[in-house]
Amino acid sequence: MKSLYPEIEPSASFRLEAGDGHYVYVEECGNPQGVPLVFLHGGPGSGCRPYHRRLFDPGRYRTVLLDQRGAGRSTPAGELADNTTGRLLADLELIRTTLGVDRWVVFGGSWGAALGLLYAQRHPERVSGMVLRGSFLARQRDLDWYLHDGARRIYPERWEELSKILPVQPGVDILQTLHEVFYGPDELAKLRLARAWAQWGAQLTLGPEFDPTEVESRSPTLLMHQFAIELHYARKRYFIGENQILDQCNRLPEVPVTLIHGRLDLVCPPDAAFALKERIPRAELQILPQAGHSGSSEAMIDALVAAADRMAARLAP
Repeated sequence: MKSLYPEIEPSASFRLEAGDGHYVYVEECGNPQGVPLVFLHGGPGSGCRPYHRRLFDPGRYRTVLLDQRGAGRSTPAGELADNTTGRLLADLELIRTTLGVDRWVVFGGSWGAALGLLYAQRHPERVSGMVLRGSFLARQRDLDWYLHDGARRIYPERWEELSKILPVQPGVDILQTLHEVFYGPDELAKLRLARAWAQWGAQLTLGPEFDPTEVESRSPTLLMHQFAIELHYARKRYFIGENQILDQCNRLPEVPVTLIHGRLDLVCPPDAAFALKERIPRAELQILPQAGHSGSSEAMIDALVAAADRMAARLAP
């Protein structure tokens, strides 16, 4: 079974001025002469973590990681102005040209998978391969599963904790209610909502491994910023058309694609991966029977590291 590569520090890191007052945090690690790869985190708004660097062979990859606008170490933290999917895609191109990369492997999970697909559809000539985990397709049905009549059936007690904060009315969009509470006058209610939202997401992501004290230990500022960005993108339907990702799969480059999905994924159910496979017949699809949405479970790390190793072997000169 594959495990993470040894701990590694960035060989370079900087904040790139991306325009609109945004500075995007970027770091590089691994072999400067290796296969270029860009890692796209989920959320939106979560940011990269140190273990993400360890998914990739430092001898074979030149790994680029970034915190998307308003997320992680990018500044201004939590900023929503000029924070759209189109701007994120433009940031990726700015990073690529700044670093002098011609083509790179796109490696993303959850929202990062959606962003990676959108990037490859817009800039197919810049993509040499793709590895996508727990793919999110940003359709109405995906939001409905997460917020309306899907996942709440699996963890009704956790949803009840969130719904206690929301004055939900029949026929009223939950996203609108979330917005009204979060941008209302009650500061305590805002923090309670951001924390309950994080607990809901963590429960669905981690399943039986969920530890509520982990969310409780997060800083209130971090919780508020991440919730603000997630709500911003969800309310705007991720700034793309309904079913756009699937409809534009014909624009993807003819490069190796690996789709990895947990059978027990309660954030992005596995039908998303099967829908992608139908639109990208050449893609390799791996369904992990004991994995969920988490990118850090033992089974998922084994599959991700192995997929990255195979991709490097195919693309290395």
